[in-house]
Amino acid sequence: MACMDTALEKLAEAHGVATWYRDARRRRVDVEPDVVRRVLGLLGVGADTPAQVQDALGAAREPGLPGTMVLRQGQSRDIRASGVLTDEDGAEMPVRGALPGDLAPGWYSLTGGERSTTVLVAPPTMPEPPHTWGWMLQLYALRSAQSWGIGDLADLREFIAWTAAVHGSGVVLVNPLHAVTPSVPVQPSPYSPSSRRFVNPLYLRIADIGGYRRGDPALRAEVDALWIESRGVDSGDERIDRDTVWRAKGAALELLWQAEGAPRLVLPDGLRDFATFCALAERHGPRWSRWPRELQHPATASADPQRVAFHAWMQQQCDEQLVAAKKAASGMAIGVVHDLAVGVDPEGADAWALQDLLAIGTTVGAPPDTFNQQGQDWGLPPWRPDRLAATGYAAYRDMLRAVLAHADGLRIDHVAGLWRLWWVPPGASPDQGTYVNYNAEAMLAALALEAHRAGAVVIGEDLGTVEPEVTETLADQRMLGCAVLWFARDEQAPGTPLLAPKRWPQCAAASISTHDLPTAVGFLRGEHVRARAALGLLKDEVAEWAQARTDRAELVGLLRSEGLLHSDDEDEIVVAMHALLGRTPCHLLLVSPYDVVGETRQPNLPGTVDEYPNWRLPLPVTLEQLQHDPRVNRVVAGLRSAGSATGWSGQP
Repeated sequence: MACMDTALEKLAEAHGVATWYRDARRRRVDVEPDVVRRVLGLLGVGADTPAQVQDALGAAREPGLPGTMVLRQGQSRDIRASGVLTDEDGAEMPVRGALPGDLAPGWYSLTGGERSTTVLVAPPTMPEPPHTWGWMLQLYALRSAQSWGIGDLADLREFIAWTAAVHGSGVVLVNPLHAVTPSVPVQPSPYSPSSRRFVNPLYLRIADIGGYRRGDPALRAEVDALWIESRGVDSGDERIDRDTVWRAKGAALELLWQAEGAPRLVLPDGLRDFATFCALAERHGPRWSRWPRELQHPATASADPQRVAFHAWMQQQCDEQLVAAKKAASGMAIGVVHDLAVGVDPEGADAWALQDLLAIGTTVGAPPDTFNQQGQDWGLPPWRPDRLAATGYAAYRDMLRAVLAHADGLRIDHVAGLWRLWWVPPGASPDQGTYVNYNAEAMLAALALEAHRAGAVVIGEDLGTVEPEVTETLADQRMLGCAVLWFARDEQAPGTPLLAPKRWPQCAAASISTHDLPTAVGFLRGEHVRARAALGLLKDEVAEWAQARTDRAELVGLLRSEGLLHSDDEDEIVVAMHALLGRTPCHLLLVSPYDVVGETRQPNLPGTVDEYPNWRLPLPVTLEQLQHDPRVNRVVAGLRSAGSATGWSGQP
C-alpha cells in the first residue's frame, strides 16, 4: 500500500474523508491514497497533485461563518460577528457577538452582510419512548378479502384497530411506504425507493377513494372488474405480483380521477417536482439519466400538466388514507411507526429532484467483513455533506417532515449513516471505497426538532458493526437501538453464548428477527441454510448445517433454563421465544406475524436479487384469518405473562 502524504491526510480530515477505519474485528485498515483522492474529487476538492492539495488546504482554512450552526435548547454560542436572526415566522432579532441561550427550538436564518447562515436550535433529546409492545409488519404481505393482491392502507387501518382493541398493543411498525417510479416492472424493494418524501400508490385502497364512493353504478362496476383482475394474482399464488396489481390499480385510479373532473391542485415545490418526474417517466422511461438533456434537471424540465396533476392527485389520496391509519392508532401508547430507508434509487424521483445535493454516480454500502469479503454496494447515492451544510439541511429536514407527517414514530434504517457512510466511487468495487463523515450533531439535532414537533419516538437500526459513539449517543438522545434474538450474545464470555434476557439493553426495540434474517420457524428448521444452499451461496454446507443445529440447541437450552419451555413442540418453542422477549428490560417489544403463523421463508435474503423472491412473499394467512388464528393469542399471552413476571404487564 502506498504511504499517505501528510498534507493529503490533513485535507481529507478537513472534508470528513477517512484515511483509515476499523473493521468488524476492530483492526485498523488504511485506505489507499488514490481512493482518498477520488472521494475528495467527488466532493469537488481537487487533490491529484501536491499543488492542488496545498490550494485546497488553504481554502479549507479560510475563516467565516459555517453554512449551518447547531445549538441545543439553552445553549448560547460566540459567533464573533453581528447580524439579524430571523425565525420561521419572520420575526427578527439583532445579534452581536453571540447567539443567545434563550432561543426556542426552531430553524433560524442569521444574516450579516451578504452572508446567510442557518441556525438550528433543537431540544436536548428525542421524545421519551414508552415501555410497550406491538407488531412489525410488512404491509404489502398483509392481504385481505378486500385488498387488490397486495396489503394496503385500509388493511393497515384494520390491523391497527384490531390489535389495539383485542390485545392492547401499543405500536405497529410498518415497512417503508416510500414511492416507487410508476413503471413496469415495479421495484419490489421498499428499501430502494424512487422517493422517500412521497408514498407508493400501490398501497391505496381503491374503494376508500371519494370518487369511488360517489361514483355511479357503471363506474363502480368498471373499477370492480379491475379489482377482480388484480385478485387473480393472489389466489394461492406464493408471490406478490406488483406489476399486475399496478396495471389494475393504475387503470382504476385513472378512471376515478377522470370521474372527479381531472382536478388540478395547487402544488408545493416538492410535490410539483415529484409529479413532474412521474409524468416524464411515463413518457421517457424510468431512467432519467437517459432522458433528453433538457429534461435531466428539474430547473429545465417540463411535463404534460394533465399527467402532473394526476400524479399529484394520487399523492393526495395517499395522504388521506395515511391520516385515517394514524387516527386508528390514536389510543395506542405509541401508534404507527414508519420506516425510513437509508437512500434512494439513483434513477428515481429524489435523485433527479435533489441531484445537486447528492453525489450522483457514487453509491453507498459497507466495507469488507467476514460475511461479505468483497464489501457491499447498495446502489444508493449519498447526500453530499458539504452541500447539506451549505443549504441548512433543508432537504434532509423536508424529508423527515414528509415521513413524520403521518407517523407517531420513526425507524431509521442504518442509523450509523447519520455519522458516516461508506462511499464507493463510480466504477469501483465495494472494497475500493472509504467512509465519509457527516455532521452528526446537525443530523441528530434536525431529527430531534422534527421528532418533537411530530410527537414521534425514534428507533435507530444499529445492527452489525457500529462505532461505540453511535450506541452511546442513541441512549443519550433517548433513541431506541435494536436488539435481535439471533444477535443478542455475550461478547465477553468464552464462545459468546446467547445473552440472558435480563441482560438485554433497556434502550432498545427487541425482536426475534428482522426482514433480513430467518423467521422463528425458519431458524428452527434451518431454512436459512437450505435456501442459501439451494442457490449456491454457501462455501461449506456441512459446516453451516452443523452450526444451525448447534444454534437451535443453544436457543432451546436457554428457553429451558429460563423456565419458559417444557416441550419440544415447535409451536411451544415459538411461544417461549416471544416470552423470552417479555423477560427483557427493553423499552419496546416487536412481534412479527411471520413468526407467529409459522412462515419458514424470510422476507428478504441478502446477497440475492431475483434468485430469491425478495419482498414478494405474502403472509400464508389473510388478515381475516390472522384475526382468528389461535396462535396469535398464545404468543401474545406468553409475551405479556413473561412481562408481568418482571413487573411489566405489556399494557400501554
